[in-house]
Amino acid sequence: MKMSFPWLVGVAAASFAAVALAAAEPTVMGMRVEIVDTTGTPVDDAVTSLLPLDRSVTFAPPAEPVAIIQQGEEFQPYVTPVVTGTRVNFPNQDKVQHHVFSVSKAKKFDLQLYRGEPKETVLFDQPGIVSLGCNIHDWMAAYVVVLATPHFAKSGSSGVAAVSGLPPGRYRLEVWHPRLKVPEQREVTITADPATQVMKVTLGIDRRVRRAPDGGTGSYK
Repeated sequence: MKMSFPWLVGVAAASFAAVALAAAEPTVMGMRVEIVDTTGTPVDDAVTSLLPLDRSVTFAPPAEPVAIIQQGEEFQPYVTPVVTGTRVNFPNQDKVQHHVFSVSKAKKFDLQLYRGEPKETVLFDQPGIVSLGCNIHDWMAAYVVVLATPHFAKSGSSGVAAVSGLPPGRYRLEVWHPRLKVPEQREVTITADPATQVMKVTLGIDRRVRRAPDGGTGSYK
């Protein structure tokens, strides 16, 4: 008597489909970058980016604007990494007016005195470093780091920047910080997960303008 096992055929088909799906999905890995200064002290606000050298880069900017807030007469955050094509909103949560501007080559713009929400967002459409300032409060400073790769992260107080979603291959690893004269770069090859790199950087003097004491000069109401 001839016997059939339809359930066995179904299981085999499902197994083959799972294997095929796994083979179709690209392998992705991560990299942990530890940024320290010459004394071994962790460095925060350092932007780590990885640009693929074996393949072209494709990405889409976020659908919603990224926010850089003015609060306590400071920009928050101090350093903001974004991909090319990102729009940034500059809400003013202070009781005083601010005048946000940049004269950087990568993006020149001018948001004249306002409180609350500005009339428009700012499109950062060219890669590069954009320095931000306020025409009223000299100590207010911040940076937008516009990147041509979606693989990036910013270090916190631990000095660690963790980048995920990296297909194996060769990359140009770059670390930027406001106090570096030029970014630190090296070529890396990612073949294992997690990969780790230690970047020792020589920081220059912090040249930010020191804030005037409360009751000092510089407020437009």
